[in-house]
Amino acid sequence: MSANLTRRLRTAAAAAALSAATVLPIATATPAAHAATTARVDNPFVGAGVYVNPEWSAHAAAEPGGSAVSTQPTAVWMDRIAAIAGGSGVMGLRDHLNAAVQQAAGKPYVFQVVIYDLPGRDCSALASNGELGPTDLPRYKAEFIDPIAAILADPAYANLRIVTTVEIDSLPNLVTNAGGTATATPACDTMKANGNYVNGVGYALAKLGAIPNVYNYVDAGHHGWLGWDSNLQPAIDVIKQAATASGSTLANVQGFITNTANYSALHEPNFTVGDSVNGTSVRQSKWVDWNNYVDEATYAKAFRTKAVASGFSANVGMLIDTSRNGWGGANRPAGPGPKTSVDAYVDGGRIDRRFQTGNWCNQSGAGLGERPKAAPEDGIAAYVWVKPPGESDGASSAISNDEGKGFDRMCDPTYTGNPRNNNNMSGALPNAPLAGHWFSAQFQELMRNAYPALGSSGGSDTTAPTAPTGLAATTTATSVALTWSAATDNVGVTGYDVYRGSTLVGSTAGTSYTDTGLTASTAYSYTVKARDAAGNVSPASAALVATTTASGGGTGSGCTASYKVTNDWGAGFNADVTVTAGSAAIKTWKVSWNYGGNQQITNLWNGQLAQSGQAVSVTNLAYNGAVGAGASTSFGFGATYSGANALPTLTCTATS
Repeated sequence: MSANLTRRLRTAAAAAALSAATVLPIATATPAAHAATTARVDNPFVGAGVYVNPEWSAHAAAEPGGSAVSTQPTAVWMDRIAAIAGGSGVMGLRDHLNAAVQQAAGKPYVFQVVIYDLPGRDCSALASNGELGPTDLPRYKAEFIDPIAAILADPAYANLRIVTTVEIDSLPNLVTNAGGTATATPACDTMKANGNYVNGVGYALAKLGAIPNVYNYVDAGHHGWLGWDSNLQPAIDVIKQAATASGSTLANVQGFITNTANYSALHEPNFTVGDSVNGTSVRQSKWVDWNNYVDEATYAKAFRTKAVASGFSANVGMLIDTSRNGWGGANRPAGPGPKTSVDAYVDGGRIDRRFQTGNWCNQSGAGLGERPKAAPEDGIAAYVWVKPPGESDGASSAISNDEGKGFDRMCDPTYTGNPRNNNNMSGALPNAPLAGHWFSAQFQELMRNAYPALGSSGGSDTTAPTAPTGLAATTTATSVALTWSAATDNVGVTGYDVYRGSTLVGSTAGTSYTDTGLTASTAYSYTVKARDAAGNVSPASAALVATTTASGGGTGSGCTASYKVTNDWGAGFNADVTVTAGSAAIKTWKVSWNYGGNQQITNLWNGQLAQSGQAVSVTNLAYNGAVGAGASTSFGFGATYSGANALPTLTCTATS
């Protein structure tokens, strides 16, 4: 099992030369600007514009068709000491901040910057090795972090919301690639032993977190790297150790970012980790390889839950880098794979077309992903383009350079792999330049394979689908099979997300989904949301409570009941309850529940009501007590309430 697979993503700051005519004026520091600083908001992306890097924008616009995305916001990379000052026609950090102030024009505005120059940086890959040696922590502090912090703290930039991505790739390496793991490297062993990753990140968080308008987001890897139990919680523990090192506290972490500069699919619409084929779990497929997650959205939300449980603030947010994980184009599967075997099912339906989730360098077939967007779905603060599309991950062959960047065979398209990618082909594009340098051929391929496709709904469609309706369920002791009526959209619905409570349990392109692995005689609440190609998400469907059947006994008797609010106007509501017989016919039934608030049923049809305070029971009438095996009947009611109207847990009993 490749539970210690590692994934590396590389980049560097944009290096395009600017003409004198494009140099932006310097912002003026004034006490008034500093006084205007406000407290941090929960999600800095909501209600704010986001900085468009003019250097990257110029590169993109110069490509045929590139103007379709050249105005998208991307992050600025501080990946070496010299990048701070810039020069020779290349913008430095202050130049970018001045440009951001000008773009903001007094309105809320996000400036994204990647902090990426740790001593012994990225110890398991060569393409993104940095300039600082393993013991250069004093230089990292004095020559890199301190100057950056001094610039960001300038009152001229006090009204910007400065979002940092702090040191990608390094801390998780201490879990997966050091300390005797199968994929350990000597460089990672060194960095684990000397503590300079932990202390360096702690120092960066402390210095940057002291600036009131800075929001620190720490790298959280991606699902294909940390998605196994043996990796995920240990990685969170190492991040927590760093966040409390060198004078930092957990309060300096505003959130986490996943998939930075990687290619992992945002959603896998054609299968979920809970699926099985002929009794074989999807987790046993070669592609999933016992991972607990199959895409970034489910991984990011699970990471957040575990991080909060580990002591991080309940308000931490999650960012997902969607710059290169679209996987559109002619090779994108239209639906699930055949159920001839679990590998055929997964490989035939997965939209991520890499040879292996460990492949990270200039991946062939990849496309631009969802466009940057604030609060795109529950539990996610924003989709962002942190890795500027078109900047290489690493050279395809050895290139002499003064940037400290080595040649990594994972960037060689002829390479047959190593233990970190289960000895698969690298899947890299040929003729790639050094990491961070412009790679025109890759940019063109990213545009061809964009999903959402360019020129269709990417960036122009802002209309969300309607909420799905008619949510219904049939149950067994361990599963709930859901169906619903299709949502509508001005362009077209591309999929549905199914939630059990507030947890996303699966996504599907159709109007049905089966949630498996449940507990017998237990009530579960479900909602469904629709998505379109532009990433717009519908309101949730009306919630449905479904109760799994009792296990054991072998009699096949019994019943289940599901509860659905069909209309709620704030002071009252209507609800329907569906009673479904088990594998044997029943003669009578009774449904009971307890409300958590002051709900009072005022009229009920197709049943006999008894309510005492919060306790409610409904029994059948003479004409609807007998229900055939697997068949259903229903009753409905109207009620009043004030305050909350939480869905109750239902109990169904029957005689046969």
